[in-house]
Amino acid sequence: MTGSTTGSTTTGSVTGVGPALHRRFDAFGSYGHVAVRRPSDLAPVLALVQRVVADVDATCSRFRDDSDLARANRRPGRWTTVDPLLVAAVDAACGAAAATDGLVHPLLGRPLVTLGYDRDFDELARRGDVPGIEEAPVPDTDAWRAIGLDTEGRIRVPLGTALDLGATGKAWAADVAAHAIEEELGCPALVSLGGDLRIATPDGGPWQVAVSERPGQGPDTIVAITEGGLATSSTRVRRWTADGVERHHVVDPRTGRPATEVWRTVTAVAPTATGANTATTAAVVLGHDADAWLTERTVPARLVAADGSVVLLGGWPADAVPSPAPAPTATPEAS
Repeated sequence: MTGSTTGSTTTGSVTGVGPALHRRFDAFGSYGHVAVRRPSDLAPVLALVQRVVADVDATCSRFRDDSDLARANRRPGRWTTVDPLLVAAVDAACGAAAATDGLVHPLLGRPLVTLGYDRDFDELARRGDVPGIEEAPVPDTDAWRAIGLDTEGRIRVPLGTALDLGATGKAWAADVAAHAIEEELGCPALVSLGGDLRIATPDGGPWQVAVSERPGQGPDTIVAITEGGLATSSTRVRRWTADGVERHHVVDPRTGRPATEVWRTVTAVAPTATGANTATTAAVVLGHDADAWLTERTVPARLVAADGSVVLLGGWPADAVPSPAPAPTATPEAS
């Protein structure tokens, strides 16, 4: 899913573990990070997670002409046979849409193109100011209900729309990788893909996770979590200019435009990385209504306003004291 788009620009790395217990690697045009409890588990965990990343990228990328998602987007209104992995990814994206009344929307591919986000972000950033593109119609917030999925490995993209799984894709891949670790290796581990993070095979011990807003800066906070997922959505990192207007990648499906920057960063924890990412993306889109929405759903969250002030909700984990052991720098996902 190189250059995924509409959802979380996430931050977060495990910290307080020695070099024999963690490894960073390239993933989805960004970074991946795995951590384990025992040095002997590192190589098999890394290999398994990299295999999941390769499979998800091959099926779910909007920017690969040979991906199953790209083939389905070229055939709107018709059933397309695809890898079952894409069916599962789209089903998860529809679940996020259902949980947020369409605020986290999997059919924003065409509006993103009109905003200038028509290629992998690294290439987009090198282009500088992007010329304007004729705007495409914005799908209704419930248009995702018309997506066709079946158990035979087929998908149907509604006419006039295009899939983009950036809002959920990396988090969902982290969940898939964690489940694979549990099923195939059975060892405690932590998986972060672009910062969307999931613990595999919880053993009751805490993992210290560093959260920061920008690449190259120290952590804004370090929290300890023992299970589940953590994700961050931010408007601060993945930005570009089109027609002289600076834009960011978290799109409000009600307007087809970048969400108003009430909150520049939202981090949340949930039972899964996908659930955490769904909550953070919805919160950025909701703006002033985000705190009430998160509180109603008892989501532990940390919100950073445009002016830098911080709001903690729902029993956000207490700051952890970082271990003196060598640790990777927390780096925002910037693909």
